[in-house]
Amino acid sequence: MAEETTAPAVGREDEGKSKSKLWKGVFAVTGIMTTLVIYGVLQEKIMRVPYGAGANQEYFKYSLFLVFCNRIATSAVSAGVLLASKKALDPVAPIYKYGLISISNILTTTCQYEALKYVSFPVQTLAKCAKMIPVMVWGTVIMQKRYKGPDYLIAFLVTLGCSIFILYPAGPDISPYSRGRENTVWGVSLMVGYLGFDGFTSTFQDKLFKGYNMEIHNQIFYTTICSCILSLTGIILQGHLLPAVDFVYRHNDCFFDIALLSTVATTSQFFISYTIRTFGALTFATIMTTRQLVSILLSCVWFAHPLSWEQWIGAVIVFGSLYTKTFLRKVPQKASLPEQMPNGASGPAKS
Repeated sequence: MAEETTAPAVGREDEGKSKSKLWKGVFAVTGIMTTLVIYGVLQEKIMRVPYGAGANQEYFKYSLFLVFCNRIATSAVSAGVLLASKKALDPVAPIYKYGLISISNILTTTCQYEALKYVSFPVQTLAKCAKMIPVMVWGTVIMQKRYKGPDYLIAFLVTLGCSIFILYPAGPDISPYSRGRENTVWGVSLMVGYLGFDGFTSTFQDKLFKGYNMEIHNQIFYTTICSCILSLTGIILQGHLLPAVDFVYRHNDCFFDIALLSTVATTSQFFISYTIRTFGALTFATIMTTRQLVSILLSCVWFAHPLSWEQWIGAVIVFGSLYTKTFLRKVPQKASLPEQMPNGASGPAKS
């Protein structure tokens, strides 16, 4: 009789785990989508919209200052969380490993801000849609992961679908930033750098989470502290610290935008770290890729932009690929269920 009641109990436990993981996924996706859509709007406004009125209009040009402000806010919040939860502030991993994440993260953010000076919103979004590919490359190099043919195919299809969606708008007003200087070698190089450094950052974060018994806030605190030191050093060496402070002092609306950007960036960092630790770097890249498409879809709905038939095809390719990926992940789970022995008992699953 005991054997007969074991299977339902195991089934309920598995069902509970599935529901828990589902809600964790909803939490991660909602948090990342919300914070990063706001983050994207703010960073584009700060870097591409002039401040001031009339002849006094000027552009904010200090990318590292934005990075410094973001990291100061994030490190302060993470330190507060660690102290409030009475968890140790001692580093779990060697400091240089936190430093590697900091360096790559600073380079990622700087490339992203600087690229907005040279490429339009569609071009940058197109580049961001290719996140899955560098993550898979870094995963192979750093973590010795072996991805199967379907993984590469799905990454290619998602990138292709997003590319089609962006490159074939129904109207000419999808981007108000079309200028002659847009498609330069420097702008494209910055986006390539952004993709490479961003893929390394998320993959190495994933490696630290799996290699050490590390809390999310612990990694964020030491990573952002290193980033603060590095970005402040860079600002001083460039001679941009005083000009940036003077700019913010003269333009109060810029100060508000930077404060809000730092708040959203801090919030998004916690969602990102939570997602990478819970689901891994490739799932995070998938969410980020989908976010690019969703942000444009929301823009089309909000501003009544029509969708071309090419864009519908792109959307079908992206979401069809993602749903296929989810289905393929479930197949091995079915194969690994405990086999029923002749007497009704559960046997060991095949590896």
